Amino acid sequence: MFTIFQNYLQSKASFTSEQLEMINAVSVIKKLRKNQYLLQEGDVWRYNAFVCQGCLRTYSIDEKGLEHVLNFAVENWWIGDRESLLNGTPSRFNIDAIEDSIVLLITKENFDMLTSKLPQLNDLVNLILQRSFVASQNRINSNISHTAEEKYKAFIEKYGPISLRLPQHMIASYLGITPETLSRVRKQLKK
Repeated sequence: MFTIFQNYLQSKASFTSEQLEMINAVSVIKKLRKNQYLLQEGDVWRYNAFVCQGCLRTYSIDEKGLEHVLNFAVENWWIGDRESLLNGTPSRFNIDAIEDSIVLLITKENFDMLTSKLPQLNDLVNLILQRSFVASQNRINSNISHTAEEKYKAFIEKYGPISLRLPQHMIASYLGITPETLSRVRKQLKK
């Protein structure tokens, strides 16, 4: 599975075989069954996680028992709880596998060491964080200013074929609408 991560890295920047071996030496592969947790609320998140195979989601559960999906991650995407990782505080979120998945994990300490020794990895991380920030701003704007139909269309544009792998109730949760509203929107769009 490291080969998948290696191909990802080499598509983004130039790494020597020695540098890739340094990364491989601190990488751990974790297999998850469908519905298995990678992180549970209350635990401290200690990794940078790269999805090699499968599909995962980050979500919280409110006091009424309703799920609120923050994001999804599929092959070649990163997932984790940045706040818990940076502050060492218990996570407010859960991360679980929507389908059987394989993730590559690197501890925070090892990842910090790699980014200090490999400037191209540090540059890649900064680019990912910048893009993530922009995506978060766009998502917040969409949630407070768009209709359910507009949110769903934007979701389909962003996630494309990935949306076919996701249960409808999870898509509705991500969009901040009820499953019934999503069903109505989808019917209207088919007309």
